[in-house]
Amino acid sequence: MAGGKDAMINRLRRIEGQVRGLQKMIEEDRSCEDVLIQINAVTSAMHKVKEIILKEYAERCVLEYETTGDRSKLDSLISLLSKHMGGRR
Repeated sequence: MAGGKDAMINRLRRIEGQVRGLQKMIEEDRSCEDVLIQINAVTSAMHKVKEIILKEYAERCVLEYETTGDRSKLDSLISLLSKHMGGRR
């Protein structure tokens, strides 16, 4: 994540702004439809952050396995993917 760290921080700051906007919308009694649209935007943005982090972690785990032959990182990756892609353990 070192290379994309600044981009990730910027993305999270934009999400932070979206959440503040959502708070203001609720304070102002904006319509449910508008609030739900904003919630979807925040949720989508967070899913994208999660996707980027999972992808980078997967790449590191596979590279480490290829380099060392140690399956523990792959097992950790499989467990993590299971938790974050629908399956609960």
